[in-house]
Amino acid sequence: MTSSVREFYDALAADYHRIFPDWDASMARQAAALDGVVRNRLGAGPHQVLDCSCGIGTQAIGLAGVGHQVVGSDLSPAAVARAAVEAAARGVRLPVTVADMRALPFRAGAFGVVVCADNSLPHLLTADDVRTALVGMRRVLRDDGLLVLSIRDYDEIRAARPPSAPPQVSTSAQGRVVTFQLWHWHEDGARYDLEHFQLVPSEGDGWEVRVRRTAYWALTRRELSDAVADAGFAEVSWHDPRDSGFHQPVLTARRVRWARRSRKI
Repeated sequence: MTSSVREFYDALAADYHRIFPDWDASMARQAAALDGVVRNRLGAGPHQVLDCSCGIGTQAIGLAGVGHQVVGSDLSPAAVARAAVEAAARGVRLPVTVADMRALPFRAGAFGVVVCADNSLPHLLTADDVRTALVGMRRVLRDDGLLVLSIRDYDEIRAARPPSAPPQVSTSAQGRVVTFQLWHWHEDGARYDLEHFQLVPSEGDGWEVRVRRTAYWALTRRELSDAVADAGFAEVSWHDPRDSGFHQPVLTARRVRWARRSRKI
């Protein structure tokens, strides 16, 4: 993950909620879906959860709100600062820290669940960086702890290579805000540069255009499953949105001891 990713989310932090027609409703809906996934694998809890790509708190605040003991970390200082403010405003306890997911500053075995949701892992553009992040997530999980990842449905996307994503419209005190993305595919057909546009009402009848740029690796399910297994996880499973209720495909996997994994091979 490069500094440009941090700059992207630092710049977007104040406006990130505008992606959603109703951010609080989205937080509640996503928390219910992810909580269901966790409960099905680990039981009711509450569980010690690390959201290692917490952003402004969309998943972390919701999961804390349904009773889990959540810690949030993110590469973006601006996003982390906002997550803390938004959690406090909703009466939710959410300790936060600034951290790169490839170098998580937590003790080994500190968490029962690690969440990396909303297409965050694909910001890592090389296999080495993906593996470093996944091995680090495994390190901070207890034995039999649960990894929860979500990404876009890149199996279909890579086949079609769309030039854009559908626009989203939300309402603010100033009026409607339009968010849309342009995707510029690399020659390898697996990575793309993203331009994130927001049209925000300005004085009179005009619009202010805010543009931020970043890059993604469109990881297929097979590529991500193999990377997760290679990092020492087992019981790798995929959960489709129609089953989980989450808006993206969700991968779950369990942390196992290296020796136990070796005996199963």
